[in-house]
Amino acid sequence: MSGSTSLKSLFLFASVSLAMAGSAWAQDAASPADAVNPLIGSTNGGDTFPGAVLPLGMLQWSPENTRGKHTHAASPSGYEYKFTRIRGFSLTHLSGAGCAGASGDVPFMPVTQAVTSSPSIDAKDATYATDFTHQNETAKAGDYRVTLADGVQVELGAALRSGMARFTYPAGKPANLLIRNSDSEVGSSDADVQVDKASHTITGSVTSGNFCGYLAKADQRSYYTLYYVAQFDQPFTETGAWENDQVKKGASTAKGGTGYGDKGFPEPGKGSGVWVGFDPTKGPVTVRVGISYVSLDNAKANLAAEIPQGTTLAQVHESARKAWNDALGRISIDGGTADQRSTFYTALYHVLMHPNVYSDVNGQYRGFDQQTHQVDGSQKIQYANFSGWDIYRSHLQLLTWLFPKEGSDIAQSLYNQAKQNDGEWDRWTHNSGGTHVMSGDPAVPALADIWAFGGRDFDLKGSYASLVKAATVPTAHDSSDDGCNVECVGQRPSLDQWLKLHYIATQSHAWGGAAETLEDVTADFALSQLAVYSGDKAGEKQFLARAGYWRNIFNPKAAPEGGYIQNRNADGSWPAFKPETDDGFVEASAAVYLWMIPFDVHGLFQQLGGYPKASARLDRFFHDDNGKWALTKAGPLHSELDNEPSVAAPWLYDFAGQPYKTQESVRIVVNTLWKNTPDGIPGNDDLGEMSSWYVWSALGFYPEIPGRAELVLGSPLFTRAVVHHPGGDLTIDAPKAGADTPFVHTLTLDGKPHHKPWLPTSVVDHGGHLEFGLQDKADTAWGSSLKDVPPSFSPPHA
Repeated sequence: MSGSTSLKSLFLFASVSLAMAGSAWAQDAASPADAVNPLIGSTNGGDTFPGAVLPLGMLQWSPENTRGKHTHAASPSGYEYKFTRIRGFSLTHLSGAGCAGASGDVPFMPVTQAVTSSPSIDAKDATYATDFTHQNETAKAGDYRVTLADGVQVELGAALRSGMARFTYPAGKPANLLIRNSDSEVGSSDADVQVDKASHTITGSVTSGNFCGYLAKADQRSYYTLYYVAQFDQPFTETGAWENDQVKKGASTAKGGTGYGDKGFPEPGKGSGVWVGFDPTKGPVTVRVGISYVSLDNAKANLAAEIPQGTTLAQVHESARKAWNDALGRISIDGGTADQRSTFYTALYHVLMHPNVYSDVNGQYRGFDQQTHQVDGSQKIQYANFSGWDIYRSHLQLLTWLFPKEGSDIAQSLYNQAKQNDGEWDRWTHNSGGTHVMSGDPAVPALADIWAFGGRDFDLKGSYASLVKAATVPTAHDSSDDGCNVECVGQRPSLDQWLKLHYIATQSHAWGGAAETLEDVTADFALSQLAVYSGDKAGEKQFLARAGYWRNIFNPKAAPEGGYIQNRNADGSWPAFKPETDDGFVEASAAVYLWMIPFDVHGLFQQLGGYPKASARLDRFFHDDNGKWALTKAGPLHSELDNEPSVAAPWLYDFAGQPYKTQESVRIVVNTLWKNTPDGIPGNDDLGEMSSWYVWSALGFYPEIPGRAELVLGSPLFTRAVVHHPGGDLTIDAPKAGADTPFVHTLTLDGKPHHKPWLPTSVVDHGGHLEFGLQDKADTAWGSSLKDVPPSFSPPHA
């Protein structure tokens, strides 16, 4: 196949369907891909990774650095900017996930020493890891390079289900490459690898899972197998293998996983892998790698389709750059500083990392039943890696708005997973397994979000029926304590309580009763919207009524300053309470969760004593006793805008007739917590959820209401932004936009004055033209009429 044809083939498979006809960016220094800084969020708990990946790509080739403990990843992404020692370059990663890590499968590690002891007993990563400096490291979209302290130059590139690497070894030293086959970030239950010296090929597989397994036995298990093929352009001068502490020079096979130990971490001294040697005088060593979660044959087919023999690394890099420019170019921006542009496009880059393509070029994928399935009908791709509790809030809305077909296939993928999982929709899925992590039933708002933002090419009728059954018929898992607190196995924990008490009580099979209640009312509201979309009027009424159950855990006498959401006992009594408590809540306090009723904000404000009182309490939530901003780490009585339960709260002022306070509070977060630096994301990015918040905020609006497409308004950061959408572009002009001009003075929509601090769903569906008049002083009149506030959906009293 000729070079030009190979590149065309690579791009077609690399870009899935993300290429946008007629609006590709010019490939120059001003392009979105060149503004991306993959190192943003790689420290300070952002837990992103800097390696090579394509939009929604199956393969993410990125470094695994080490803090000196072989059985523990440096961070949940495998990479922590503060630690400047690398122990491998793994083929798979998750961006921004918590716990102890996930994936990180099959690290490749070049070394310039003889292999005389087993890498599996290198407990402190003292022997087979190498230092590096950030001065010798370069990370771009789809392109990662580093020169290690031992002189090895590493260059990585990615296609969709495959990747390419080049290792340049220094002269005068051994040139060996370790394939640490068993060393997934949180271990493996099995692994095997074979070296074919004649064809310069290594093949193998690793079986893993164990996401958050250290927290509960329920997740100390395997649920996926990754298969791979690695084809080298240089002959092997030597081979060897290790199994646990045994080293076998000249061997060509190895087998055995690390296990998960008693506490959910790899067992010290266990594991397997191989190494191969090269002649450094022959020049750089290039390897093409294909992966599959179905079979070795599929891994080979993926590689042949995406990076055929003869493809150069430069072609892979350029194709990746084009794929990222096409994807990121769905939003074009003008104005702002270079740092603001980098922060914006890196946030969008992180949004477009997940979920991940999980089906192969032939359409096969491994299902939750561990059987091989085939995508069919209008579905093009099966996706995996869904951090539901996170991404239902604003991530899926943005991804679907920009890419409706991908959103549709993600919705169908979730339904497929449920059908293969005895009808249960897991809240946090990793590859072909459910992990149950976090709380609530986020698949419901996820699907409603996708439909509302234009992803309508999936089985809505079947999905809706399945979700209704899960919300009305208790299962054995719903009544189980397995995995609790963090990983409660039920889709609707203590659903029997929900149906009887109309809330989840203090004692239940959920992580926290009050938090679970709020997540469940959001799910039921979203289910009422799916009922609307499905034409089920009775279902709409039923689930809208259930969405009102939040009132059953609102205690109007909870504290001297007024009512709070709090735990409630099954007998109806209230336990002892303080607003700073986290008892009954998930990763936040009662003071934070008070504001987490996004579909019924007006109902909440009424319970708080009216709009002035609600607004005053919001003021105290966002400021400390000295009047200074309290955005994060200011104590449990204040906002935590580094985590999901708080992220919708700044937008609530729009509902109180004080949109200038939303404009100010959102902008201060954008200006101070988000930066073009490795610590530039304030907390776990959670597979792009937090980054999606930044993108929405910089554009000047936010999808506050789960399952609906109205947008509440802040103010734009850039002088112009254009959101390209199949239904019509949305152009946002703000000539005076800047970091210090957050306040809206005037706004027109399609040339007509617009006084409401929210936008109708037609803007999402068909686009339009917004023109903001911004200034540096608050206009307390604009958008202040309570007749113009965003809609709210107050169900009948439960």
